[in-house]
Amino acid sequence: MLDCYRKGGKLLVAGNGGSAADSEHIVGELMKSFLFHRKISDEIESNLVEYFGEGGAQLAGKLEGALPAIPMTSMPALTSAFANDVDAAVSFAQMLFGYGCAGDVFLGISTSGNSKNIVYALMVAKAKGIRTILLTGGTGGQGISLADYTICVPETETFKIQELHLPVYHALCAMLEAELFQEK
Repeated sequence: MLDCYRKGGKLLVAGNGGSAADSEHIVGELMKSFLFHRKISDEIESNLVEYFGEGGAQLAGKLEGALPAIPMTSMPALTSAFANDVDAAVSFAQMLFGYGCAGDVFLGISTSGNSKNIVYALMVAKAKGIRTILLTGGTGGQGISLADYTICVPETETFKIQELHLPVYHALCAMLEAELFQEK
């Protein structure tokens, strides 16, 4: 993920149910400050002031550095259209096909590792040269053989897996933010 961001890439995240909510949560931590102040670039700040004067200065003072991340769970029109017209299990794969580029990272969250829509997205990612991380539990399921990296928490019950995912993704977000925004 760090390499992806350093090279100008983005993170695409997806999961189902509670894991869909986790997808949204992760994106929220990455797109705005989490633990550290995230100053915007001097160039953008200068441009805002140059183009918009005092209003630009005020805006620049409120903007925060962002790590580009997309929750693929937040597109109900696209998801429902694809589900109605093609196949619901392929919705995340279609989004990853359309939005993802080589150098990006896909983070798939599946408590079993067998969610068909996550498995299909992992397959598309591999075909497009997108690095993948599977956040899962139990044995990791089918997804473990498809993901570049797997974080498999030591639990088998869905709600317990989800409870253990929270500190994992908070740690990932905190480490990224510390490396990319903490003033050295």
